[in-house]
Amino acid sequence: MKKKISALKNKYESTIVWLIGFLVIWEIGAYIVEGTKRSPENVLPHIYQIVGSVFRTELVNGSQTLFQIVLSNMGITLFRALIGYLIGAAAGYLLAMLMNLFRPLEKMIFPYLMLIQMIPILGMAPIVLAVTKDIDKSRIIIAAILTFYPVATNTLAGLKAVGPQRVELMHSLAAGQIEIYKKLLIPSSLPYVFTGLKISAPMAITASILVDTLQGGGGLGCILSQSLKHATSIYIFWQIVLFSAVIGIASYYGISLIERIVNPAMKKRGSV
Repeated sequence: MKKKISALKNKYESTIVWLIGFLVIWEIGAYIVEGTKRSPENVLPHIYQIVGSVFRTELVNGSQTLFQIVLSNMGITLFRALIGYLIGAAAGYLLAMLMNLFRPLEKMIFPYLMLIQMIPILGMAPIVLAVTKDIDKSRIIIAAILTFYPVATNTLAGLKAVGPQRVELMHSLAAGQIEIYKKLLIPSSLPYVFTGLKISAPMAITASILVDTLQGGGGLGCILSQSLKHATSIYIFWQIVLFSAVIGIASYYGISLIERIVNPAMKKRGSV
């Protein structure tokens, strides 16, 4: 118990040190920029200026504050990312199961999965939009594609990581294929599955924001692009950067929390 507390303490102390170091470097850079002829808000504002912009009460577009604009568009982007994430995770998990059951299917499909993952998001977005002819559907599909590969590959790796001796033992106990998957393969592969989910959660959010910048129609990326073109306040850009980082980190730790609840092994490890 003492070792666990000490490890957690060291972990959080290290995180705090890195965070303080990042803030110090940021503020030094902001002061250097402030000494130039350029407007510091447009290049690198101080942290307190970004945080202060969140609490501004003046209306920007006649009905919303800066934060309200970001918040309303954040809901649009996160909804699309969540739908795509769930679809991609479910499809990746099911495909991994099928590839593990039918090895010829794995040999036939797996190389193409890697090929799809190698296509840049910015190159994929126009193709998906041309096929679907729907902005909302294309964003969901792209988020699903980016989620699909990490979940599929990690789940397949988890299923293969189960030792053949354990599978043979289940066969010797007259266990059927369904029982082997239910009692051995699926529980044993859970850590790998959640690794894929943790990797793909921030990726789905990032992809949704990037695609918004290309296709318009609302969302964080759309107003981010407008902010960079000075069509709206530049502080909208900095708020999006701040909240995107927070959401990405929160999604990772949120999946980690679900893992501890769902996976008995992780729960037991955390209580030792």
